[in-house]
Amino acid sequence: MTRRIRDYGVKIGRMQTGEENSITDVKGVTVGHTTIDDGPHQTGVTAILPHQGSLFKDKLIASSHVINGFGKSMGLIQINELGTLETPIILTNTLSIGVAADALIDHMLEHNPEIGRTTGTVNPVVCECNDMLLNDIRGKVVRKEHVLNAIHSAEKHVEEGSVGAGRGMLCYSLKGGIGTSSRMIPLDHGTYTLGVLVLSNFGILSDLMVGGNPVGEKLKQAILQERDERDKGSIHCGSNGSARL
Repeated sequence: MTRRIRDYGVKIGRMQTGEENSITDVKGVTVGHTTIDDGPHQTGVTAILPHQGSLFKDKLIASSHVINGFGKSMGLIQINELGTLETPIILTNTLSIGVAADALIDHMLEHNPEIGRTTGTVNPVVCECNDMLLNDIRGKVVRKEHVLNAIHSAEKHVEEGSVGAGRGMLCYSLKGGIGTSSRMIPLDHGTYTLGVLVLSNFGILSDLMVGGNPVGEKLKQAILQERDERDKGSIHCGSNGSARL
């Protein structure tokens, strides 16, 4: 079982977490992974299902924001233009965007026969990070069945760490991957749940802070004395929110 930072007594922030301390604390949200662990091929797929009904018929309000990025994501233009999300969100490696989008389109066509006939087409949303340092990304081993399996296996409990799209990721010069958390926000008119899922693949070790403690600098002095630090990574972060009135 993956241990989390709170298992070591480190608590970030003052707000109360949800039951799972996960994006799935937002009602209806589920997450699934397909992990590829095959010699030089260390990669995978993660699927986020925002609710359990028909996303195409019951679209969600959505937006995206890019900070100093040049990712190869697909589907963000329609989100920003129309402000809605109509498919699951797929995360994978940079060179698997195409196959992931094709698989997601097939999934939506199977469950929505009206697409392309009596309605418009569909906007697949796929985000990525580059895992080429730990994965032979040129192998392009992600297949449609990996994407569909991640969608079909989505559940409330979120496996974290070196799984799914996070299999080949690095973060702060250490092993990166998938992480998730949630916070409860009590207001006068009700309590809101904010959930976040992160595909983490960025940073240099000396910048790592844990609860305000510069542990990265200490680790750098201990294990990276003769190595050059270079940040060539990226990070994708998705969030969902709900209200309990």
